[in-house]
Amino acid sequence: MTAEQAATPRRVVVTAAGRDFGRTLALGFAARGDEVYLSARTAEAAERVRGEIIDRGHDPDRVHAFACELTDPASVRAFAASVAARTGHVDVLLNNGARYHHGTDLLSASDEDVVDTLASGATGTVLVTKAFLPLLLESERPDIVTMVSGCGEKGNHRSDAHDAFYAAKSAQAGFTEVLSKRLRDRGVRVISLYPPDFDNHDPLSDAWTDAPRTAKDPLTAQSLLDCVLFAVGQPRDCFIKSFHFEQV
Repeated sequence: MTAEQAATPRRVVVTAAGRDFGRTLALGFAARGDEVYLSARTAEAAERVRGEIIDRGHDPDRVHAFACELTDPASVRAFAASVAARTGHVDVLLNNGARYHHGTDLLSASDEDVVDTLASGATGTVLVTKAFLPLLLESERPDIVTMVSGCGEKGNHRSDAHDAFYAAKSAQAGFTEVLSKRLRDRGVRVISLYPPDFDNHDPLSDAWTDAPRTAKDPLTAQSLLDCVLFAVGQPRDCFIKSFHFEQV
């Protein structure tokens, strides 16, 4: 990639952008001048983040908000079709959507909670990637970035997340592992992040710049965002497959 290409704004899709780290990703990519396509379970949540981005001076015509229920195939297809109606290609797909469920006792979750946790994290990731792959293949620099979790690493048991969340993240890990190999010849980079529990400071607060980031401190969302931006900014011969972090 030339310096000119690296500076060219990207077209970036972010799932679950209405809150938490999805919002952080949306604000971060918009801040570097990218055109962003945001989804959340409700249109209101996506529009709220769109408004925050516009309030910071971003062109309203380059910030788009959509409702998408990751557990519903029809909703995922509609989201992708709406994006396709606005652009002929997507450069980056950020798979951030996955329902977190807390609890170290398998019996603590209802059957409905188990289904929703697995469907949003595992099925949702596969469906969104499948729906957006045609648009990614039209890009000269396609990247698929998936926020997995340390819970998706073999042997990890440090998180207090529920067993269903572990199962969803393990499914994501298996999916991205094979996808990385199968899409490489088509020029698509598949990048996975496996962070432990981390501090997600509000990017619009003083904590974003003031948070301590030493070896004694927890991992921050700032560092995760830096990892993502670094990976997608590399020349196209550089396939960074995954980021793994020291478990503390």
